[in-house]
Amino acid sequence: MLGELYSAALTTSAFNWDCAPAVTELETIMMDWVARMLNLPESYLSTSTGGGVIQGTTSEAVVAVMVAARERYLGQVIPNLDDLDGTDRENAMAKRRVNLVAIGSEASHSCTQKAALIIGVRYRSVPVAVDDDFSMRGQRLQQTIDQCRKEGLEPFYVTATLGTTSTCAVDRFEEITEVLKDEPSIWVHVDAAYAGNALVCEEYQYLTKPFGAFDSFSTALSKWLLVNLDACCLFVKKRDQLIDALSIHPAYLRNTASDSGAVIDYRNWQVPLSRRFRALKIWFVMRSYGQKRLKEYIRNHIKLGQAFANLIASKPGLFEIMTPPAFALTVLRVRSESGDSEEANRLTRAVYESINKANEVMLTSTVIGGDFVIRVVGANPNTNMAALQRAFDILVSATEECLGRSLTTTNECRTHPSVVPRCISEKDTMRSTGDDGIGLSRKWIGPQDFRAVASLWNVVS
Repeated sequence: MLGELYSAALTTSAFNWDCAPAVTELETIMMDWVARMLNLPESYLSTSTGGGVIQGTTSEAVVAVMVAARERYLGQVIPNLDDLDGTDRENAMAKRRVNLVAIGSEASHSCTQKAALIIGVRYRSVPVAVDDDFSMRGQRLQQTIDQCRKEGLEPFYVTATLGTTSTCAVDRFEEITEVLKDEPSIWVHVDAAYAGNALVCEEYQYLTKPFGAFDSFSTALSKWLLVNLDACCLFVKKRDQLIDALSIHPAYLRNTASDSGAVIDYRNWQVPLSRRFRALKIWFVMRSYGQKRLKEYIRNHIKLGQAFANLIASKPGLFEIMTPPAFALTVLRVRSESGDSEEANRLTRAVYESINKANEVMLTSTVIGGDFVIRVVGANPNTNMAALQRAFDILVSATEECLGRSLTTTNECRTHPSVVPRCISEKDTMRSTGDDGIGLSRKWIGPQDFRAVASLWNVVS
């Protein structure tokens, strides 16, 4: 937060090196620090053919790389495109563009589909199965590519995921690499928005081994690594492909440094023109904690997550864990005595709504394989075992209450006495972790918060 405060005070636009050389240089250094910390291939470093850039969110990063993927693909498949200019070039690209299709899995974040909508291409999803823990497999990817081509479509982009939003599944990177080894025109982006932060720990770094065969990677430090929103780190293997796709050079942006080609202008690495000094807050966090403490921070949350999963597993008559616990996330649903899936969905939804209505802890839900499930993750600086135990006790109480009423006609459970609404003190508050809504609990904003803001304003003014 202190880095954010200093950055806001500078009010620099930082769209090119000429107007903010220190901002640009620090971002380049920070991205290389992060790349090394996450064990990314050398090709993703600024000292090689690639490099990193801080985007606002993963959605922005995916739009940027999908544009780069589209332009690279068209440049490779349209004969003699480099010899065309003006209207002839535009017409040739527009004619081919209508058949382009981007691919993600059924478990991919919605940002891939939205990016396809924004840049004007089609989208298809690869089926995932519960037997594969909802990860994307190579065979199903190949089938989807083949089907697209039967329909006259041209796949040019694939999102692979390290830690899907619903279940934190990891796609089978080795299988994807094997399928696409003879498809150099298809761009592969690894979306590791949340779980990618765990790559600071050596025990997860084996996952990066296939990344050298992919084209880009992004993770959001704001989701799990103590950097406040927004801070999505995007890395590309060949920066020229991203820059060529997003570069426009009007006269009012021309300057000697940029024209020399010896400096980085990050405006050409993103959709917006202006940009904030986000690298400073990353520098503050990395210098304040160091790699050792960041690893301890991630490992502690994973340990807590496993402990919570063990608590859920200790009540097999009430709950069933739907996917293997991963990256501090537990996905569960209420077990139906009859074994009926629809009944389990109804009970799980009732428990979910009952607990959230009480406002002591905040649960999030999703649907996987047609099953309504509850997601719990404690990846928050304030999370401890006592808080997770309390969340478990609330789950048990609310579930027992709902099961006791399951023979009635109502689809709702009343709020159990153990989870009646109350004011949550600052001491036991655990704030939500990010835009995916997977925080353990929440604190309502009250008059005291506005008074605090007013006091701060008086100080700084």
